[in-house]
This record gives sequence, C-alpha cells and structure tokens, in this order.
Amino acid sequence: MDIIKSIEHEQLKNKIPELKVGNTVKVHVRIKEGNKERIQVFEGIIIKVQGGGVNQTFTVRKISYGVGVEKTFLVHSPLVEKVELVRVGKARRARLFYLRDRVGKAAKTKEQVGARIENREITVKEDLTEEPVVETETPVESAPEEAPAIETENVTVQETMDTVKEEVVEDVKEEKKAE
Repeated sequence: MDIIKSIEHEQLKNKIPELKVGNTVKVHVRIKEGNKERIQVFEGIIIKVQGGGVNQTFTVRKISYGVGVEKTFLVHSPLVEKVELVRVGKARRARLFYLRDRVGKAAKTKEQVGARIENREITVKEDLTEEPVVETETPVESAPEEAPAIETENVTVQETMDTVKEEVVEDVKEEKKAE
C-alpha cells in the first residue's frame, strides 16, 4: 500500500453517517475554549456534499436571528462527534444554493412523505486482523515484500427444519380408548 494511502486510511473513521442533500441534521461539534472543551449542536439543512475519502465535506446552512449561517464540516474530523438526522428532505439536485436567496418557510426543503428517520451509518473500513509473520532462521532469497495477508471471517448460516409427525385425530382417539 502506498505510504500516503496508509496514513489516510488510519485517519478515516470506521463508520460515517449517511449524508444526503436536503436532509435536516444536527451536527454535534467539539469546541475548545481555552482549556475547557464542550459540545455545541449546529442544526440546519445540508446544502452540499463534496469530495471523498479523508477530504469529504458537507455544508450545513441555518438561519440564525435573520442571518444565514453556513458551516462546512469534514466528515472524518475528530471534532465532529456525531451527525443526527432530524428530517428527511426532498431534493432533486446535488447542490441547494438556491436556498441562500430564500427567507422563512421558503428556505426549507419539502419533507419526504413516509420517510423514516433512521440514523444510518456507512462502514468505511472494517476492523482487519493481520496474520502474525513467522520469521525463519535460515536466510531465504530476498524476494520483493508482499502486503500482509488479511483474514476476514466468513459467517455460515445453517437452516434447521423441525419435522412434525402428523397423526389422524381418529387414530389417536382410538389409541386412548384402547388404553
């Protein structure tokens, strides 16, 4: 693996929230003020999602005291504690910059009818287990180094079926009378 890619892979979060343009979200951000640290919530509509990998960002817009405020957050930033879905919006385009010109109710997206509010998460990287490298005492010809083998667990599901013996009701009644 390339050195830069391996460093970027370490910085990625294991699970990231599913971000869609038009959704209303609460972003919990860690803020440092002097030597104190607290979590501040920024609630607004996602107007754009861009990039990929470590550099993936999303922009959230809200109106605070009559002034439009937009903040851009890095998805994989350690300062972003969590992203909570409040409302599923209906958007037919990738960027909702037209909301900047609107005020009041017009500055919101229509709510998707019948949508469930579920905080879905996308698994970016899985916890991988590496096999221990066994060193041999005898020197072997120097071959180019290969990446360590990665072991993944395969889950097998077995179905079991219970068999039920069917008996005719009359036969059972006759057996009880005979006893």
